[in-house]
Amino acid sequence: MLNRRDFVKAAGTAAAAAAIGEWPGTRTLAQGRKPNIIFIMADDLGWGELGCYGQQKIRTPHIDRLAAEGMRFTDAYAGSPVCAPSRCVLLTGYHTGHAYIRDNDAYNITGGDIWHDLSLEGQRPILPGTVTAGTVLQKAGYRTAAIGKWGLGGPGTTGAPNKQGFDHFFGYLCQRIAHNYYPPYLWRNDQKVMLKNEYYHPHQALPADADPNDPESYAAFGGQEYSHDLLVTEALQFIDDHQSQPFFLYLPFTIPHVALQVPEDSVKDYEGQFPETPYTGGTSNGGSYLPNRTPHATYAGMITRMDRDVGRLMARVRELGLDDDTIVFFTGDNGPSWVGGADPDFFESRGGLRGRKAQVWEGGIRVPLVARWPGHITPGTVSDLPTGFWDMLPTFADLAGAPSPKGIDGVSIAPTLLGRDGQQVHEYLYWEFNNSVVVRLGDWKGVLPAGKEAIELYHLGRDIGETTDVAADNPTVVETISDVMKTAHVDSELFPLRKPKA
Repeated sequence: MLNRRDFVKAAGTAAAAAAIGEWPGTRTLAQGRKPNIIFIMADDLGWGELGCYGQQKIRTPHIDRLAAEGMRFTDAYAGSPVCAPSRCVLLTGYHTGHAYIRDNDAYNITGGDIWHDLSLEGQRPILPGTVTAGTVLQKAGYRTAAIGKWGLGGPGTTGAPNKQGFDHFFGYLCQRIAHNYYPPYLWRNDQKVMLKNEYYHPHQALPADADPNDPESYAAFGGQEYSHDLLVTEALQFIDDHQSQPFFLYLPFTIPHVALQVPEDSVKDYEGQFPETPYTGGTSNGGSYLPNRTPHATYAGMITRMDRDVGRLMARVRELGLDDDTIVFFTGDNGPSWVGGADPDFFESRGGLRGRKAQVWEGGIRVPLVARWPGHITPGTVSDLPTGFWDMLPTFADLAGAPSPKGIDGVSIAPTLLGRDGQQVHEYLYWEFNNSVVVRLGDWKGVLPAGKEAIELYHLGRDIGETTDVAADNPTVVETISDVMKTAHVDSELFPLRKPKA
């Protein structure tokens, strides 16, 4: 059996890594001020839903500008195909074979009604003493903020963001409450901020006697204060307040996660441009989320509204004279949704990939990733370096001149970003989710689907759509991947996983 590292070289990843550093025009990290780091993450954004990744129907000019003025990654991956574990991987640097959180977990130990009793909010909290991107950057002298959707612990738990390295938090602590863009409240640190929105169940259908084509039928499913707009206002204020010192701003936005909700001005940007069939909500037609009369226009409007606000954030950075001192990342936390009125087929959200959110095919885990830093990242560059969310913590540490935690799974991709030699290349990338196991080894991808005994094998360089299982023709590769699956996993009592047969 060949050594796993030999397979990496044979698959061409080493050749890709050797090309890193050839882009001219970069300069070494300046002495003195440490760079501000802004990390923007969309929620359930497909790999193909940005213009810079081939989207034709949804306009994203500001994010496309980030890519044009910086670097776009073609082989970047989320930590998981669903929300909470992807965030855990991002913040801790461990892939899901080692991470504490490996699936969405309501953590409802009371057995109560988690949808009507808001006191039950929150997911399973990460443990006290966890080393996160926030704690690492705090120690490096950064002011840190998380603004958006947290999902790693409810109020008063060990997983609350203020206990996990963030000086400031504003947004949703609980992923379930984030299913409504007009919630009755958000959290600012440990205090509820009451909003001018009445509570209503975020998973309900249009009344049976309502006309699905009448806008008035949907009047009850809105509110006065749109949460995304409040998140952006808070983020702008944080930048203003901390412009004189290095800051880390983690922005896990909720857009475009369903429910489909956006103020009318964003709907009008697209209304009449697409064919529409009203989504009436409930469980009878594709997922239990709030109804929407114009699901296509609303979905596109949500993404374009988020893009507009990325532009507002960049404008504020420039106005404050921080452009050359700030590196900005934009990505998504997993693949696109398929329920609640979302229509990944219409928008070609997967960009030709197989699968979607909650699946371990490429469409569920491959995500857009762009990074911009004037004077340091060469504009218009494209990298095919395979990288996962577990690389972000060591990358942030590297950029900040801070030590990276020992023993984590991630490696810094700062050499790739800055055009330097010495980029460390992963021997493999690994995921586990809901009894499915995945290994990417160079251009080879092995998948052990839940409920199956045999590993399926795909060559992503020749078959990015994962259409043809070539395991039977490559038994040595399959054996090597099987070995990785056995060794890259540490057992978890919370999230047990079977291992492949010997």
